[in-house]
Amino acid sequence: MKNILRMSLLIVPLILNAQSQYGESMQKAMKLREERKTEEASNLFERIALLENVNWLPSCYSDLVNTTACFGEKDKKQLTEGLEKAKESIDIAKNLSPDNTELLIKETMINTAWIVFDGATNGMTLSGENSQLYQKALQLAPENPRVVFSKAEWDMDSDRYYGKDMAPYGKDVERSLQLFVNFKPDGQS
Repeated sequence: MKNILRMSLLIVPLILNAQSQYGESMQKAMKLREERKTEEASNLFERIALLENVNWLPSCYSDLVNTTACFGEKDKKQLTEGLEKAKESIDIAKNLSPDNTELLIKETMINTAWIVFDGATNGMTLSGENSQLYQKALQLAPENPRVVFSKAEWDMDSDRYYGKDMAPYGKDVERSLQLFVNFKPDGQS
């Protein structure tokens, strides 16, 4: 019994230290992201993901950093490198957490960045893929406000492109705002 107690006294501080290092590293990476230091933030999120190889969040944030940096990018080589890096990160996260609606939404962002860059080339194939990803996310988590809002935003932008009325999506946006009031992301109580 004494040995078990001693082992637990030795292990608990190690676990707490690892958790605090994870939290500190994530905060540092988030700060780099806020400072628009895309490459540094992405690299730090990737290093964290390697160490925390059971946690999908660092890879998800690496994807987010790389994807958002690509919106507005005019150089195809830069865009391709950034979005391929984002796709690698999201694939790692999806392997750790399949059917995760947050990751499905991030995947639609990658496709949307390609569509924004060249709608004539990428719109036909990736628009349908995005619609399927939003449907899957909505089936998995119909009460997730990010899913409801993101799908409504996608539908509005699609209809705007075709000159259709966007008013019908107002109810979905309103519903998402109501869902945000009491929403707790997975892993939080």
